[in-house]
Amino acid sequence: MELTERHRQYWQKNLRITGILLAIWFVVTFVMGYFARDLDFTFFGWPFSFWVGAQGALVVYVIIIGVYARYMNQLDHDYGVAEAEEE
Repeated sequence: MELTERHRQYWQKNLRITGILLAIWFVVTFVMGYFARDLDFTFFGWPFSFWVGAQGALVVYVIIIGVYARYMNQLDHDYGVAEAEEE
């Protein structure tokens, strides 16, 4: 099966959003975690570095999942490959 130009565009957009979200994940997981101990101030009664490591990263992960799901649903709809909705 040969890929049409439309398939290539769909796949390129899919790879682009995946790359962007993986870069955000990497920064939140490794870069923020590495520099978190330098964030030396209190946030809601806890050291900010603890909050970033324990809570902030989890919030960002959930946001990443939501952004990806929403973007891919819209992309599927735009390219006519969305799943049929059941009523």
